Amino acid sequence: MNWEMLTAIGQMAAVCVGIPSVIYFALQLREQTRERRQAAVNALTVQWGELTKALHENPEFTAVYLRGVQSFHALDPISKLRFSAFQNRFFKNFEGMYYSKREGILSAELWDEIDRTMSDFLAYKGIQEWWPTRRHWHTEAFARVVEDIIARGEKPTAYSTYDLEQVVRPQDS
Repeated sequence: MNWEMLTAIGQMAAVCVGIPSVIYFALQLREQTRERRQAAVNALTVQWGELTKALHENPEFTAVYLRGVQSFHALDPISKLRFSAFQNRFFKNFEGMYYSKREGILSAELWDEIDRTMSDFLAYKGIQEWWPTRRHWHTEAFARVVEDIIARGEKPTAYSTYDLEQVVRPQDS
C-alpha cells in the first residue's frame, strides 16, 4: 500500500464516522430546540395564570376591572391606576407572546389563540380608551398589532353574558 491509498482509506473512515456524528448532532439540536420552545410556552402559561389571579382572588379588583372595560374614563383615579397597572402587565404578557411568535417559539396555532384572546379584550371601549395612555410603553411592532386588532371593530363578547350594567360603580353606592 502506498501513502495515497492510506490517505484515501483514512478519508473514507473519517466520512463514515463523521456523517453519523453530524446526524446525531442535528437530532440533538432539534430536540433541544423543541424542549426550549416547550419551556417558553410553559413559562408564558405560568405568567398568564399569575396575572389572571387578580381577577378571581380579589372581588374588589374584579369590580374595578369590569367597570374599567366598560369605560376607563369613568373610573376614579385610584381605580384607573389599578386598572392600568393590571392592563400594563396583561399587555406586556401579550407583547412577550408576540415576540415569542416572531422568534418561532410559539406556533401559528398558539398565536391564533392569543390573537383571539386579545381581540376579545380589545373589543371593549374601556380597554380601547386605556390603550393610548400606555401605547408608548410598547414596541412599535406590537403597538401596530394592537391597533390592527382594534381597527377590526369587533363586537365585545367576552363578558356579554355577565350583565355588566349590574356592576356597582363607587358613585352609585
